[in-house]
Amino acid sequence: NADVVFGGAETFYKSTDGGKTVAPFRTPHGDNHDIWINPTNSNTMVQSNDGGANVSFDGGKTWSSQDIQPTAEFYGVWLDNAFPYKLYMAQQDNSTYIVPSNNDVFNMGTVRTGPGCETGPIIPHPGDKNLVHGNCKGQYAVMNLEAGVTKNYWIGAQSLYGNDGGDLMYRMQRTTPMALSPHDPKVLYYGSQYLHRTRNNGATWEKISPDLTWFPKCCQGGSGEPITRDVTGEEFYSTLYAITESSLEKGVIWTGSNDGPFSVTRDDGKTWARVTPKGLEDGGRVAWIDASPHRKGSAYYATYRYLLGDYKPYIYLTNDYGKTWKLLTDGTNGIPADAPTRVVREDPVREGLLYAGTEFGLYISFDNGGHWQPFNLNMPQIPINDIRVHRGDLVVATQGRAAWIMDNISALQQIGPATPSESFTLFKTRDGYRTATTPALLGPTVDYFLASAPGDTVRIDILDAAGKVVNSYKSGVIPQAAPARRGGGEDDPDESMMAGRGARATLVAPTINLVTKNAGMNRFVWGTQHANGLGSPPGTYTVKVTAGGITKTVPLRVRIDPRLASDGTTEADLQAQYAHNLKMREMVADVNALLTRVRTAEAKYKGATGAAADTATKVKEVSEIVNTQPIRYGKPGLQAHITYLAGMTARADQKVGLDALERYTFLRKELEAAKAKLDRAIGPATRM
Repeated sequence: NADVVFGGAETFYKSTDGGKTVAPFRTPHGDNHDIWINPTNSNTMVQSNDGGANVSFDGGKTWSSQDIQPTAEFYGVWLDNAFPYKLYMAQQDNSTYIVPSNNDVFNMGTVRTGPGCETGPIIPHPGDKNLVHGNCKGQYAVMNLEAGVTKNYWIGAQSLYGNDGGDLMYRMQRTTPMALSPHDPKVLYYGSQYLHRTRNNGATWEKISPDLTWFPKCCQGGSGEPITRDVTGEEFYSTLYAITESSLEKGVIWTGSNDGPFSVTRDDGKTWARVTPKGLEDGGRVAWIDASPHRKGSAYYATYRYLLGDYKPYIYLTNDYGKTWKLLTDGTNGIPADAPTRVVREDPVREGLLYAGTEFGLYISFDNGGHWQPFNLNMPQIPINDIRVHRGDLVVATQGRAAWIMDNISALQQIGPATPSESFTLFKTRDGYRTATTPALLGPTVDYFLASAPGDTVRIDILDAAGKVVNSYKSGVIPQAAPARRGGGEDDPDESMMAGRGARATLVAPTINLVTKNAGMNRFVWGTQHANGLGSPPGTYTVKVTAGGITKTVPLRVRIDPRLASDGTTEADLQAQYAHNLKMREMVADVNALLTRVRTAEAKYKGATGAAADTATKVKEVSEIVNTQPIRYGKPGLQAHITYLAGMTARADQKVGLDALERYTFLRKELEAAKAKLDRAIGPATRM
């Protein structure tokens, strides 16, 4: 029906008479973007808005939930130093979010809100895990997470609503840029048309620059005129949009504005130079700046101009503090000529390894921007708003499909031009952790490349520091789940005392201990299990991988969970725990062997008479020592006491307490006495 017309704005509208009259049309969320209508069945439609996407099968009378797919629009992402680390992001038309990096995408129970509002950004304080810097449409705030209190420290303390940009003391746009100093955790930079700095979480601000924008007189009025004035304190032109301080040189600060100019100071804001590349017209938006982590005086700028009708990609590089620039995106070297660029980052480990976010997906360059190639992989082709490399992970914020993480990019940081032609490449490993928290992501990992799938099996051996094999794994074998290490609330110290109650276990993620032999990249995650059934302690190991008749080795470092280390537990404690648990395992085996001998003897001397009856009595005495009384809450025997003690230090990574050590010594003596008593009754055990 050509007379049925839909129109999206803050409210969604519908007309049934070709637009002569319109009426509001209910959708699950405001700020409506688009709608798709099935050309063969107009009752089926997909509608999008700032809340996500929703589907209707009855012409919009009812809509599906927006919580069934991740569609968040995140403007940027910042990371903290927690373990696992958390993502700090502001979501369009929603709120600010603090999300664990190992969070399940549909689990909102572990997500909390931060300071500021939908615009963000929010940045964790590097020196105080309880504080988070925030922004809402140009107004700064800092939040005390524990107290749940947000303190407002607005620069200029002027209302931004309803003002023309040219009339404001300080022009600040929607996602006002903030940046931490990599040299002083107390320093935070903030951008209006000037660069501001605070050293006390916003209580006082100092202006450390002149106006760093173009500030054309044409464009300083109210946004949206002449039809609808839209001045909600965020639509201002001629403001700073990006700020970065060099991690290599204190006081070298780069800025970029949303109306074009690039600027830099080399003396902590005392003097400034405008360094916009020649040939780049004013008016574009500097979305992000990345100061090189490898070279002094070097920075990358990502600029876009599609709001001016120019869809070319603009990524610039300088190596001389902005005196000269090189355009890394000419439209012919990988990033298409009509793919505006939003962000660029240089890898902190591998110099010249670049990641670029465009309006149409992610790109990567291994030669400092000489050539680019698409790098979306399984990620949708969507606008990439921000990119971070943190703890060896690649973290991406998108405009419409939430945040994505490529876990452990250590192989990416090592791959070279010859890698695809080599039959077998074993990459250096990243340190892994012995942890019960998503070990498939955080555990010790081995990456290897196979040019083609080998005909025989791929074998992985884990060797300890002495060169002894700890465990071995083969392709084609589905690994068994290992017993879970459990924490508080799940432990029952009386478990081994209760008949019919064995140790509980949970399934391990299917990637743990699984060896693959696919053509291309392969990843093996070691669950730290020893072949003897115990968990191997933190320490230095060697990985030996055999594929296609070729054997290669690399070191593998397993570290303690940092949260345990923070309470004083050391790797030496866990190594001592392993030694203790190994002794406990041996003692459990010894007492089980003794029990087997007792049961065999009981069967042999059952109903015995004469001298044999005396032997049966002695065997019974040992049986009463070893066995638990066969009644509910019966007196525990030696076997129960030993397994009880074994469970005490096998449930969590911990320092073994003195009581456990002393109890071991006592029970070992009891066990040896029981063995000797049985030997006297029936003779010593036959040694195999």
